[in-house]
Amino acid sequence: MNGLSSRKLHFILVPLIAQGHMIPMVDLARLLAERGTRVSLITTPVNAARIKTIVNRVEESGLPIDFVELQFPCTEAGLPEGCENMDLLPSEDYLRTFFEAMHLLREPLARYLHAQRPRPTCMITDMCNPWTADLARELRMPRLIFHGPSCFSLTCFALMQQHGIYDRITDDFEPILVPEMPQPFEVTKAIAPGFFNVPGWEKIRSGIQEAESTADGVVMNTFDDLEHSYIELYKKVTGKKVWTIGPLSLYNKDLDDKAARGNNSAIDRHRVMDWLESRKPKSVLYVSFGSIAQTRPCQLIEIGCGLEASNQPFIWVIKDVERTPEVDKWLSEGFEERVSTRGLVITGWAPQVVILSHPAIGGFMTHCGWNSILEAMSAGMPMITWPFFGDQFLNEKLLVDVLGIGVAVGVKVPFHYVPKDSPPAAKRDDIQKAVSRLMDEGEEGEERRKRAKELAGKAVRAMEEGGSSFENIALMIQYALEHGNDDPEEEEHNV
Repeated sequence: MNGLSSRKLHFILVPLIAQGHMIPMVDLARLLAERGTRVSLITTPVNAARIKTIVNRVEESGLPIDFVELQFPCTEAGLPEGCENMDLLPSEDYLRTFFEAMHLLREPLARYLHAQRPRPTCMITDMCNPWTADLARELRMPRLIFHGPSCFSLTCFALMQQHGIYDRITDDFEPILVPEMPQPFEVTKAIAPGFFNVPGWEKIRSGIQEAESTADGVVMNTFDDLEHSYIELYKKVTGKKVWTIGPLSLYNKDLDDKAARGNNSAIDRHRVMDWLESRKPKSVLYVSFGSIAQTRPCQLIEIGCGLEASNQPFIWVIKDVERTPEVDKWLSEGFEERVSTRGLVITGWAPQVVILSHPAIGGFMTHCGWNSILEAMSAGMPMITWPFFGDQFLNEKLLVDVLGIGVAVGVKVPFHYVPKDSPPAAKRDDIQKAVSRLMDEGEEGEERRKRAKELAGKAVRAMEEGGSSFENIALMIQYALEHGNDDPEEEEHNV
C-alpha cells in the first residue's frame, strides 16, 4: 500500500452491467488490488459467468478481489429471464426497463455492504447507477463517479447542458457551435445528445444528474497527454475533482489476460494468431462495431462488398445476433470463398486487444466506442470511424479533427434516426475508399500512422511508474484513505 496506511482500504466498484462499462471496471479492480487495496466488484451470475476466465485468474493470482454476485430480478423487473446485460436484451423496447431494473440491486448491495467489517472505504460507481448515492451516504463513505466516455464528449455534453442548448434548440439537426470549447466545433443535438435526453427518460436522467452533482469526484478512463485541455475545462465546468487513470486496457500485459477481457471468445486466440502470423506487417484491417449496436443485413452485405473490393486482408467480427438467414446465405454463397485467402470472419466475441496488438494489424474500422478507441490507440492504430449513437460521433470528431488519426467513413446520422427499410448508411464504394485511404502507404497514410504511434507511446508512459495515470491512481487511493471512515469502533456502533 506504499506505506499509506496499515489498514486495508476496501473499494466497492459498481459497474453498469453492459460490456463497455464492465470491461474497464474489471481492469480498474485488478489495478487497485495490485496497489494493495481490497476490492469488491459487484456483478450478477450471468455476467460473472462471462468473465469466468478472469475470475479464475484473479483467484490463482491471490489478488484481493471479491466478485460479488447479486441476483438480478429479471422477472420482477419485467425482463426476460437471463437478460442481465444490455447486449442480451431481445430488443430496444426493453432498454428503459433494464435501466429502471438496476435499482433493484440496491437492497442486496446494501445487505452486502452492511455485513462488511470494517466498513468499506470508498465506492466507485458507474454514472448510470444513481441509486448508489444514498447507500454511500448511509455508510458515510466517499462516492466517485466512473465515466467511461472520452472527456472530450463529456465536456461537450456538460457545456451544452450548462448553456441551455438542449432546452433551447428544438431541431435535432440544427448546427450548433459548442460554446467555450478550446477550438470551435459544430455539432447537432442528434450527434451530441447528452445522456438520456429523450422523452420518457426524464426521471432516469434527473436521477443521474442529481447523483453526479453530489459525487465526491470523477474517475475517467483517459490520460492527461491525450485530452489535457478538455480535462481542465471539464474540471472548471463541473467543479469536480477528476482523476484520469487510463488507458485501463494497458493493465493487461499477458496474452491470456488480453484474450479473456469482457467475454468468452468465439474463436481460439491461437487460431487467430496463426492466421495473423501469415500476414505482412501492418497489412490487415480489423473490423468490429462493439457489443450493442446491431448492423442491418443490407449494411453488413455492403461492408463485406467494400472489404472485398478493397483487396485488403481483413478480420471482420459479426455479432451472433446479426447472423440472420439473409446474411448467412450471402456469406456462404460466394463471399467467404472469394475472400478465403485474405479474409477471416469471426462470429461472436473476438479477443480484440490481442488482435489489435499484433504487428500484422495496420488499421481498425470501429464504431467509435471509447473502450475500443483506447485499445486501438494504445496499439498505435489509425482508425476508420463509423459512429452509431451516443458519444460516438463526438469521439469521431476527436479522432479525425483533433488527433488526426481517423478517416471518417461518412455516416452523418445516428442509426436510431434511420428507418429500418432505408438504404445502407454507407455504401460499398464509401467503405472501399475509406479502407484504401486508411491503409495507404503514401505520405498522408504515413503521417497518420506516425501520429498514432506517438499517441501509443504517450498512452504507455501514462500507465507506467511515474506516468500521469499511475500517479493519479495513487492520488485517488490517498483521497479515499483521507476521506473514508477509519474508526473501527465507530463502525460497530453505526453500521
